[in-house]
Amino acid sequence: MRRHSFSFLLLSPLLTSSHGANLFVSHYSGTVYTLTLSNNSDGAYSLTLNTSLYIGGQPSWLTWDSSTRTLYIPDETEYFGTPNAWSVAAATNGALSLTGKATAIGGGVANTLYGNHQYLATAHYDLSQITTFKLPLTSSSTPLQKIALNMTGPGTVPNRQNAAHPHEVLLDPTGAFLLVPDLGADQIRIYQIGSTGLLTACPSYFELGGTGPRHGAFSANGSILYVANELSNSVHTFGMAYNNSRITLKKLQSLTTFPKNATAPTGTKVAEVHVKDNFIYAANRNDLSFSPSDSIASFSLNSVGLMAFMNITSSGGWHPRTFDINKAGDMIAIGDQTSANVAIVKRNITTGELGPQLASLRVSTVGTA
Repeated sequence: MRRHSFSFLLLSPLLTSSHGANLFVSHYSGTVYTLTLSNNSDGAYSLTLNTSLYIGGQPSWLTWDSSTRTLYIPDETEYFGTPNAWSVAAATNGALSLTGKATAIGGGVANTLYGNHQYLATAHYDLSQITTFKLPLTSSSTPLQKIALNMTGPGTVPNRQNAAHPHEVLLDPTGAFLLVPDLGADQIRIYQIGSTGLLTACPSYFELGGTGPRHGAFSANGSILYVANELSNSVHTFGMAYNNSRITLKKLQSLTTFPKNATAPTGTKVAEVHVKDNFIYAANRNDLSFSPSDSIASFSLNSVGLMAFMNITSSGGWHPRTFDINKAGDMIAIGDQTSANVAIVKRNITTGELGPQLASLRVSTVGTA
C-alpha cells in the first residue's frame, strides 16, 4: 500500500508576480496544499506554504483545466474512491473550493481531460479499469463508461503483474485517441474517442514480458511517444503512424535510465517521464545515487526524436514519484514521495542540464518506502 506520497502540478498560469508562482501539491494523507515559490531580494528562492485543505482519501493526481480553473483529483483509496473537482481562485492566492464530487470506483492513480475538456478519464490501477465521466462533475454524476481490463494470466513478474494495472491515461496529440500504459499486462492500450466521449478499444501494443509500462509523454512535434517502464527501469521510444482510424506504434529505441545503459541498482523503480523542447527526463525512485536522495535522468533528443543519455542529477529527496517543468523551462519541481518534500531545481534552457537546487519544502509526514 502506498503511504505518505504526494504528487503536484506546477501551475505557470497562476503567477502572483514577476517573482513568484503558485504550485499545488496533493499528499496521500488526504490533504491538498498550495505553495508559493518566491525569488527574494537577495536573489535566493524560497518555498512557502499558503493553504492546506483536507479532502480525505488518497489524492493521487492533479489535472489542471485552465479554461475553467478547475483541478480534477482522483482518489487512490481502494474500492471506495471519489474523484473530486476543485476550483481555484487566483485572487485568493490559489485557495481551493469544492465545485463537484462524483462517486466512482477506487484505485484511481491518474486522469486526463479529453473531448475538448468535456470528459474525464481515470486509470484505476488496483481495480484494473478505466472509467470516464461527462463534465462537469456533480454529486449525481455516474460513469459514462467502466472499461474492465483483462489478461490471460500472471505476467513475467507475478507479484507485480497478477492483473492488469493501468497507470496513466494519455491524450494523443491529435485529441482523437487515449493511450493507457498497463504495467500489469505489459501493454500500451489504445482507445479511439467517439463524438459522444465513448471509448472504443483498438489493437494494443504488446511489450516484452516484465517491462511494466507506467507513464508516457509525447515529443514536441507530436510524432514520437516516450514511455517510462517501472519494471525494466527503461524508457522506450516509439514512432506513431495513423492509419484507418488507428494508431500503430513502432519501437525505435530502448535505454535504461543510467549511464552507459547500465542496469539500475536493485530496488530502483522508474516513475514519470516528461519532455521539454529537445530533452526528456525520467525519475528514478529508490536508486539512492545521491544518498539519501534519488535521481532524475536526463536525455537529449536528436532531430528524429532518438534519445542520448546525458546524466543523472539529485532529485532532492527520496522516491521522486512525480515532477513537472514550468512553462519557461528554467525550473522543474520534484515531488519526493517518501521524504514528503517538494524540491525546486534550476534547468538550463539551452543545454537541458539540471541543477543546482533552488528551494525545498517538506509538506507533511515522512513516510516509509
